[in-house]
Amino acid sequence: MTAAVMADRALHGRNKITSRAVRRVVSAVTADALDVDASDVSVELADHDGALTVVARTPIRVAPLGDGGRERGTLLERLTAAQTTIRQRVLQLTGSTVERVDLRVTAADMREKKKKRVQ
Repeated sequence: MTAAVMADRALHGRNKITSRAVRRVVSAVTADALDVDASDVSVELADHDGALTVVARTPIRVAPLGDGGRERGTLLERLTAAQTTIRQRVLQLTGSTVERVDLRVTAADMREKKKKRVQ
């Protein structure tokens, strides 16, 4: 066996990610997709034949009334896009396939988004 083949085999392995770590990743990904704080997102995970089912309870950021902030789409469009993003990012970050994502909106966060400071 050549050294290149042996080195290639040495790089392949198996990582075990705890359910707590996966839950935190799902919380962070969900928060990012909906523009809220990860600490406000609650996640339950279930395993169905090797694929995850995600139930996330989360607020969602919405533009204050009168701001005309529909540039990001309707709430339904944003939630549907977030489900897709969550599936893809969780697979990318953990290697876990997500079969289903249920988003349960708990509140509407109408605070204006903080503007990033330019230095």
